[in-house]
Amino acid sequence: MTIQSLEYFSTLVQQDDSIPLFEAALAIAQDAEPSLDLAASQAEVDMLAVKLKQRLPDDASTLQKLRMLNHYFYNELGFSGNVNDYYNPENSYLHRVIDTRRGIPISLAVLYMELAQQIDLDVQGISFPGHFLMKLAVQSGQVVLDPFNGASLSREELEERVEPYIMQQDFPDDFQLTAYLDAASPRDILVRMLRNLKTLFMQQERWQRLLEVQERLLILLPHEIAERRDRGIAYMHLECPQAALLDLEAYVKHRPYAMDTAELRAQFPKLRDDISRLN
Repeated sequence: MTIQSLEYFSTLVQQDDSIPLFEAALAIAQDAEPSLDLAASQAEVDMLAVKLKQRLPDDASTLQKLRMLNHYFYNELGFSGNVNDYYNPENSYLHRVIDTRRGIPISLAVLYMELAQQIDLDVQGISFPGHFLMKLAVQSGQVVLDPFNGASLSREELEERVEPYIMQQDFPDDFQLTAYLDAASPRDILVRMLRNLKTLFMQQERWQRLLEVQERLLILLPHEIAERRDRGIAYMHLECPQAALLDLEAYVKHRPYAMDTAELRAQFPKLRDDISRLN
């Protein structure tokens, strides 16, 4: 991670109504590869889109475009879910997804939506619990797609997938499922991508990588105090006591009665001692 890459990311995500999703998502990979050529990856995807456009008749309908994109993306280009190495962080880095043709639902969706946009298909992401989805409005309603394989999902399949995430077992009316099918904003999608990486890096205790993720999350969610807490935890493990104390004190001040406040506050004397020794 460099200051320049964070500044660049910050400029991309300033305005909710003009976030270039693919470019911002691609930029996340600069934490892993600071010298990554974003323009080259964008050009590669643009070329894929050009090849697809050349096959589309001028009067292609929305469903024709969708079928052709699905066949092109999954059958010809060979994109699919990385079932053999699902928890590899590289599945969240778009340049690697482009290279390997393997990813997780959300990274595949971001790439799919970029190609869809270039052929004038308004495919939107859905922050469905457990498994990111996509949707497209058509004349008869909407098509909901699984980015893992491009399969169209029925209402029954969607209800079955959402059931573990809700308190009750029955769906009394349409509104309940519909609430889970709202379009995700670019900011929401970027946050979810970063939180996927955050979970991996916390589990692996890769604190420098976690810090890089937290810096980006705080650009996207500057007022989310829990993200500042987690940046403080990363700083603490990286033996940066002053930065850790600033973040953790801010969290405790805003959440004095949170379940983890006492445990975090207990770290303050050691952090202050460490700061004194460093000074």
